[in-house]
Amino acid sequence: MTPSAPHVPVLLKEVVDALHPTPGELMVDATFGAGGYTRAILAAGAVVIAFDQDPDAADAGRAMAAANDRLTLVEAPFSTMAAELTARDVAGVDGVVMDIGVSSMQLDQAERGFSFQADGPLDMRMRQAGESAADFLNTADEADIADVIYRYGDEPKSRRIARAIVAARPLATTAQLAGVVRKALGYNPSMKKDPATRTFQAIRIHVNRELDELVEGLAAAERVLKPGGRLAVVTFHSLEDRLVKQFLRTRSGGAPAGSRHLPPTVAPAASSFEAVGRAVRAGEGEIAANPRARSATLRTARRTAAAPWVRAGGDA
Repeated sequence: MTPSAPHVPVLLKEVVDALHPTPGELMVDATFGAGGYTRAILAAGAVVIAFDQDPDAADAGRAMAAANDRLTLVEAPFSTMAAELTARDVAGVDGVVMDIGVSSMQLDQAERGFSFQADGPLDMRMRQAGESAADFLNTADEADIADVIYRYGDEPKSRRIARAIVAARPLATTAQLAGVVRKALGYNPSMKKDPATRTFQAIRIHVNRELDELVEGLAAAERVLKPGGRLAVVTFHSLEDRLVKQFLRTRSGGAPAGSRHLPPTVAPAASSFEAVGRAVRAGEGEIAANPRARSATLRTARRTAAAPWVRAGGDA
C-alpha cells in the first residue's frame, strides 16, 4: 500500500534552529524516517550519519545517500549509535536529533499493522523482525497483557481489555483487536477518541521496546556529542516526554527523580548537559497543516565538557 500522504517532519524549523548546523559539522539523525530533518541539515552544508531500524526507511535512505556523499545511512536502532560511530572511527558529533515513536508512513501502511484505521495483519514491528503484536497477544499471560496496556497506554481499564483479548484469541488482524477493545470498553462512532487508541499505542511500544530504546538512545547521544554539541528530541506522548525531561533535568544538575524506566546512574562531578530554553510545541498554523504536530514536544540541550554519566555497575 502506498502512503496516502508524504511524511511531514514536525517542528522542522525549530529543530534546525536548535541544531544550528553549519558547513562541515557532523550531525546524527537518529530517526531518519523519510529524511525530512536530514535534508534540512544537508541543505545547511553539514554532514549527516542517519539511523533507522525500519528496512523500508533504510532502503529509501540508501538511495538518498547514493546521491549525496555527505550522507551515510546506518540500518540499526539509534540506541546503538555510539558503537556504530566508534566502528566508523567517528570520535564525536556536533548534533543529534531524535523524532520518537511511529512515523506517519508506518501508520499509513495497513500491511505494517500499526493502525486500526485500515485492516491489516497484527504486526507493529518497526524492524520487521522478532516478536509481533499477534505473537505477544496470543501467547502472553492475561496479567502481562494488562500490565503492558496499563503501563504504556495509561489505560485504567487494562484488566478488562486483557481479559477480552485472551477470551478472543487467536487474534490475527488490527480490525479484530480493535473490535475486541471497543466491545470491552463500549463504543459509538460519536466518541471523540476511539477507545482502542491507548491499547494500540501500548502494544506498539512494548513490541518495539520504545521506552528502553529512548533511554538507551539518550545515553548514547550523551556519549557521542562533543562539548558544545546540540541535542534535539521530539516526542509525541507524555511517557516519552517525561523520560526526556527527566534525563535532561538530572544531567543538567537538577534533583534526580525515581523512574521505573531510567536505570540508576552515578553522577560525575559536573553536569553533562545544559538545558537550552523551554519545551517547544507546534503553533496553530503547523497543526492545521499537519495534525500530527498537535501532540509534539521539542526539548533541546547543549553538551558540556563533563564526562558522561554511568549506570550503576559501571556501564555508560
